[in-house]
Amino acid sequence: MANIIYNVYKEQALLGNVDLDNDTLKVALVTSSYVPNPTDTSFSNEVSDGSGYTTGGKVLGNTSVTKDNVNDKAILDGDDVTWSSATITSNAAIIYKDDTTDVLIAYIDFGGDKGSVLGDFTIQWNTNGIIQLS
Repeated sequence: MANIIYNVYKEQALLGNVDLDNDTLKVALVTSSYVPNPTDTSFSNEVSDGSGYTTGGKVLGNTSVTKDNVNDKAILDGDDVTWSSATITSNAAIIYKDDTTDVLIAYIDFGGDKGSVLGDFTIQWNTNGIIQLS
């Protein structure tokens, strides 16, 4: 499966209801049982709570949005995310706005299962940013 930008995020962004710089964004981990669709408004098959992972995921810290006029795009970036001393198997991450509506923003495919056993489970974002819109 490829990465997805969810339609609900596109709609809410155009309505001015999502501020990627200032809203609380979270990163949740899902198993291969979750089959994403751009029309999804919620997700299922989150990694099990416990063993270093808490339901709902972790806050995506230090988010920033920059404009690249040379390449005609905007870029969302943020800190890498680590679950310490964790036993986790996941094949993707969901980025979402954490509030009463939990607006799904993006599905980030790891390209297969990624795991840790009583160690650090880290998502190291691309050096060019997490999401690029052009």
